Amino acid sequence: MRFRGDLNKLEGKTVLMLGNEAVAWGALEGGIGVATAYPGTPSSEIVESLVDAARELGFWSEWAVNEKVAFEIAYSAAISGINALVAMKHVGMNVAADPLMSSAYTGVRGSLVIVTADDPSMWSSQNEQDNRYYGLHAYIPVFEPHSPSEAKELTKYLFDLSRRIGHPVILRMTTRISHTRGPVKLGKINVMEPKGKFIKEDRFVLIPANARRNRLEMLRRWEKIKEEIEHIPFNKVEGEGDALIVAPGIAYAYVKEVVRELGLEGRVRVLKLSSVVPVPRGLLLRALDGVKRVLVVEELEDIVEKEVKAVVAEESLGVEVKGKEIVGYPYELTLARVRKSIQAFLGHVPAEEVSKGGTVTGLPVRPPVLCPGCPYRPLFTEVRRLINQERLSVVAAGDIGCYSLGYNKPYRLQDIIIEMGGSIGTGIGLANFTDDVVISIIGDSTFFHAGLPPLANAVYMKSPLVVIVLDNMVTAMTGHQPSPSTKGVPGRRYIPIEEAAKGLGVRFVKVIDPFDMKEVRKTVLEAIKFARENSEPAVIVARRRCALEVVRDLRRAGVKVPPYIVLEDKCIACRLCYDFFACPAIFAKDDGKAYIDPELCVGCGACAQVCPTKAIVPAEKYDKDKVESFWR
Repeated sequence: MRFRGDLNKLEGKTVLMLGNEAVAWGALEGGIGVATAYPGTPSSEIVESLVDAARELGFWSEWAVNEKVAFEIAYSAAISGINALVAMKHVGMNVAADPLMSSAYTGVRGSLVIVTADDPSMWSSQNEQDNRYYGLHAYIPVFEPHSPSEAKELTKYLFDLSRRIGHPVILRMTTRISHTRGPVKLGKINVMEPKGKFIKEDRFVLIPANARRNRLEMLRRWEKIKEEIEHIPFNKVEGEGDALIVAPGIAYAYVKEVVRELGLEGRVRVLKLSSVVPVPRGLLLRALDGVKRVLVVEELEDIVEKEVKAVVAEESLGVEVKGKEIVGYPYELTLARVRKSIQAFLGHVPAEEVSKGGTVTGLPVRPPVLCPGCPYRPLFTEVRRLINQERLSVVAAGDIGCYSLGYNKPYRLQDIIIEMGGSIGTGIGLANFTDDVVISIIGDSTFFHAGLPPLANAVYMKSPLVVIVLDNMVTAMTGHQPSPSTKGVPGRRYIPIEEAAKGLGVRFVKVIDPFDMKEVRKTVLEAIKFARENSEPAVIVARRRCALEVVRDLRRAGVKVPPYIVLEDKCIACRLCYDFFACPAIFAKDDGKAYIDPELCVGCGACAQVCPTKAIVPAEKYDKDKVESFWR
């Protein structure tokens, strides 16, 4: 659903929404004034929706260069009396952790709703950390919805709760809720003007003397939070019996379905929790009354389970509590896994038969590939060919983005992928402590997110590494959100990456077209020579627009681009175009000769440079200069 047009006309209607869109609409009902984020799957649709809505409704919504800056913008609004939301994927919370911890000490005057979209099973992430731990660590309450509809209502409620208690709150989403569609009844929009008043107070100056006083105030607010969550309408106890199943967040959706499926309704108790940090102690004790055994079903870590066990021990209840020894730790919950867990808990199947999670088996492996026309492909192809032909000992330090696919064959140009900006940081260490040629590969949005500080460090340390910035002028991996590298964003200033690099003191800075493979080879060799001879970093900016955006713009403009074809009489079945260049639009025929699928080909023509016999040509003549202007 796009949040455009007269949104007020939707009041009272029930529409199908992604969980992330439901969070965005809940913010509209909750009185939002400021929304900001750094894009990251599975969180991107939240602020993407709010950016659209802001144009219609007049509040402020914007993408920031990273999660820390996004958090600081939202926090500054919240301490000025404005209702603010900041969203990020789970690993983004690590980037924002510094101001996050401090925000609990100072509190807020408006609302500060912090949305973390966790990714159990790591569908698009490097780990599956459980960000409920941040709530425990920071003294910030954490809430989880079990459906898109509840995500909307809970978000609206949290804006009110945060303002009433003067404290930030965390809304924890997971991939399955973020990207599930469900019916959501829309209420009245109630946004606020993004103008507040900052009142100077010592609590906002976190020098040690003030921080000590703030901590005591924070602990007093924490006690108030414990009282508040005893009465929130999103927690409840269902059913009867001497067996209790505790189900926070999405676990409740699975548990409820299994209980109904197994005919256990009314025969077991279910404690539905939306407030997971802290757990409502009074409600838990009421749910435990008369219970002999408990099963806690939750995704990832045993956070609620530990709290339940602590309460049982402190109250000497003598109740048996089971959890992760049956449900297991890794990966997201599934209906089958929850069913077996409940059956094992009730003694219907042996506990060891419970699935511990994992991916679906029996399906063909379909690894992701770079899109047809992707500007990274010819660059990766030529750099790999250069390494092979020159017999270079190269370590390619990679980063987070579409170009992570450079790890796959045939390119094999991502030897390390750790976190955003890690390509340059780890590249510094490798360049200084090994004899290898080190190439750090980073994207344009990632460069502004977390690449500037390590590049400054590389200049300062005189580290002999080559940094290749893959500049496709947009945050492509997460849905084409703008960044400082995006040209033509209304009201925003474009920042050329090469100028930023020069400003940090990099002496070798060159901009190349990744589709010009001869230029790629020449410039990479020059950069390697410069870095090693001068013991300092060299930066190459490989600039060409994302193919998906180019194809979209060409279609909108009505510009026809013919696909490329293979001249059979010239093709020698050398396999370079489909095995080494590896464009997904190019296939091998039975005789080994190449065939280009016209439905997949975007007409970029990069493959023609790979063919040694010039057998790849456009299907018909076209205005190359006009088409080329769309790629710039």
